[in-house]
Amino acid sequence: MAVTYDELHQRLKDERDRLVRQLDQNRASAPAVGEMKEGSPYGKKEEGAAEAFELEKRLALEKRLMETLAEVEHALGKFEKGTYGTCDTCGRAIEMERLEVLPQANLCLSCKAQQSRNAKGRFPAR
Repeated sequence: MAVTYDELHQRLKDERDRLVRQLDQNRASAPAVGEMKEGSPYGKKEEGAAEAFELEKRLALEKRLMETLAEVEHALGKFEKGTYGTCDTCGRAIEMERLEVLPQANLCLSCKAQQSRNAKGRFPAR
C-alpha cells in the first residue's frame, strides 16, 4: 500500500514532537556546569577526561538531534508552502519511495547523489 502525503505530514509532525522531547530530556539530564563527582580512584585528570568525553558525546547527540529537527521543520514548512515533495535543487518531484523512507528528504535521488559525489571530492585523499 502506497503512503499518502497526509500520512507523511503526520509522520513529520510526530517526528518533530519526538525530537523536541528527546532534546529536552538530553538537556535536563546534563550535569550542572562545574559539578564534579567525588572519589575517583584515578585522580582528577582521569575524572576530568571522563567528564569531557561524556560532555562531547552529549553535545554530539544534541547537535545531530538539532540538525534532524531542522530538516523536519524545513519539510513541514514546504508542506505549508505547497512545495513538499519537490527537490530543493532541481525542482523535480522527489521519488515517493524516498519520501516514504525519509519524509524530511529535500533532494531527489540524482541531486543527492551529486551532492555526495561533490562532498567526496572536497577532501584530499590520504
